[in-house]
Amino acid sequence: MDKAIIESNYSFSRQKSLYKGKVRDVYNINDDYLVMVVSDRISAFDVVLPKGIPYKGQVLNQIAGKFLDATADIVPNWKIAMPDPMVTVGYLCEPFKVEMVIRGYLSGHAWREYKAGKRLLCGVEMPDGMLENQKFAEPIISPTTKADHGHDEDISREEIIAKGLVEEEDYLMMEKYTRELFRRGTEMADKMGLILVDTKYEFGKKDGKIYLIDEIHTPDSSRYFYKEGYADRLVKGEEQRQLSKEFVRQWLIANGFQGNEGQVVPEMDEAFVNSVSERYIELYEKITGDKFQKASPEDVSKRIEKNVSDFLKTL
Repeated sequence: MDKAIIESNYSFSRQKSLYKGKVRDVYNINDDYLVMVVSDRISAFDVVLPKGIPYKGQVLNQIAGKFLDATADIVPNWKIAMPDPMVTVGYLCEPFKVEMVIRGYLSGHAWREYKAGKRLLCGVEMPDGMLENQKFAEPIISPTTKADHGHDEDISREEIIAKGLVEEEDYLMMEKYTRELFRRGTEMADKMGLILVDTKYEFGKKDGKIYLIDEIHTPDSSRYFYKEGYADRLVKGEEQRQLSKEFVRQWLIANGFQGNEGQVVPEMDEAFVNSVSERYIELYEKITGDKFQKASPEDVSKRIEKNVSDFLKTL
């Protein structure tokens, strides 16, 4: 089994702090730049699983990089360069305290709310008589608060502005960018025989200007369906073929784990870990249309440190 990078702990020149998220290790360089190391950690049900997935970090980093480049004409983004297959270096922006979730289809959380009888999601009305996974007449934006701990919570445009979480002018611009980014992502997915079902975007501000930050259009932040067979499955009420990490959640559920108190993460044997790695590589190739080139697994930690250190000297 190829070695997975579970964590990093570097001391780069001018480094001020290190933040460790579920998957990413983020280094603050002099309050000017961020070095984002996308590890091979994998999370589900808000729990980081005990074993890493080889090449997962490279897959997510390179998908995000491709889509950041492909949307830079719509909105400026934080990315400066990718000095290593698992690393993006970019501008430090002040993040807005909301995530912009946009949904083209009635799926996932929106469907669960709908099924429970709700017809209002984040202040947006959903029409009666819809089927699970049916396309909305127009994509709907259903923002969430960014929780430091626990789950994000739904919030409406009116609440965001009333609570002063985001100034109205900035929020309206974020909505505009969200719709344009989703339109571009939908067009790119369509060319690959895919449907971009829903996704989320995060924005920040730097020097008075709004930037797109973090990852975009990856299988960890987005839901994709295969276009082929979508209509038939919809009519028959069958599950759609998904391109996301849903297969990991399903495996955990089948093995008695949903992140609830007292539940234990099932044993992730080598065969399962390798199968997840292969699935992520398949996701990469299907979403981007490019052949995945595995980076050398030898001394990955040292490789990252050298590549990043060399690049930071140029900033």
